[in-house]
Amino acid sequence: MIYRANIRPAWVVLVLLLCFALAFTLAKTTDSSPGDKTEKQENIIKIDLTKFKNSENNEHCLKCHGQSKYTYENDETKKMVNKRMYSELIINRNEFYVSNHKGFKCTDCHSEDYAAFPHAGNLRMESKPNCLDCHGGDEKYAKFQFEKIDTNFMASVHSQKHSQDFTCWMCHNPHTYKIKARTNENLKETITYDNLICLNCHSDITKYELLTDKRKPNLLDKHDWLPNQASHFTNVRCIECHTQNKDTLIVAHQIVPKNLAVKKCESCHAKNSILYASLYKYQVQENISRKGWVKGLILSETATIGPDQDNTLNIISIVIFTFTIAAILIHAFLRIRNSK
Repeated sequence: MIYRANIRPAWVVLVLLLCFALAFTLAKTTDSSPGDKTEKQENIIKIDLTKFKNSENNEHCLKCHGQSKYTYENDETKKMVNKRMYSELIINRNEFYVSNHKGFKCTDCHSEDYAAFPHAGNLRMESKPNCLDCHGGDEKYAKFQFEKIDTNFMASVHSQKHSQDFTCWMCHNPHTYKIKARTNENLKETITYDNLICLNCHSDITKYELLTDKRKPNLLDKHDWLPNQASHFTNVRCIECHTQNKDTLIVAHQIVPKNLAVKKCESCHAKNSILYASLYKYQVQENISRKGWVKGLILSETATIGPDQDNTLNIISIVIFTFTIAAILIHAFLRIRNSK
């Protein structure tokens, strides 16, 4: 009599293990589904103005500055006139009401005389407040260290070369700026957000030429020495290489001259690199506090860098997987041998 080995249970176990490995790999992506992102976007678009205490006052301004055209009555002709709003004077409502300054009145920073229309021509000459005018010396904002940031900024190449012409608002739009982007769960969004601040001028000749007569630099040509440019541009912030790193500050503000920019690979691709002191500084701690120890460590989005990276988890996973496959094969072999 011939017995045929029944090895189906072994294959079932193998398939289940492969499914488990695939599910584990995709665990991070399943934490935030596309549906969640769509819901968040809809929440931003559908703004409930009653939640903002100064929205009534601000809407008085945004009825003109919140759209591409505005309408007014000409006092002389008594006719309604439609005009296009200058693009640089348009404030995006959706971005403003999720920004850090969403609770302020427009006239907290701009003159009360703007309440009258048409606006007096001399109002455009008024000086704009800077960060320290509101945040300096205030214990409520002490943790952000605005005074130290200002000291670093004053020593930066931007301030040294352009003096009073270069203000906080050259990089941080007061109507849309939101510090929460730096602690966003998605690190790629943080990198993109911060890099766009630099590219706002360095990739836009209309803004770049306001401060210099030099030709707009071609960023790709200027970084032709950098290997794998695309990967660096999308995974590292400009400030990691172009600032004097200050470990005590949330974000370094002392932009250094181009000849002092980081160009050595080992500065980033080594243990205790500048990236671990800045970009990835709080990533693991935040994951642990939000997801717990096990999930925070295993599913951390923090990238391990360079030859000194710790591959302990990878090695353990490979060993376990190898022993599991070996056990299945041995089990199948013994069943076949015993069935003869």
